[in-house]
Amino acid sequence: MNLGLVFLESIYTSGLTKEEIQWIARHQSSFSRTEEATAIKLGRLVDRGLIHLGCGI
Repeated sequence: MNLGLVFLESIYTSGLTKEEIQWIARHQSSFSRTEEATAIKLGRLVDRGLIHLGCGI
């Protein structure tokens, strides 16, 4: 898995699965600066309600 792909898929489907959320949490300590910025953007989209958590898409 790769954060860029997770981000693009979440934009396409408007959701994040439990597995994707867990993967992000497990790997966040090894993110590059670009990946950190992507994760922050993803979090902001979740906060705005544009991406839904736990979607089994």
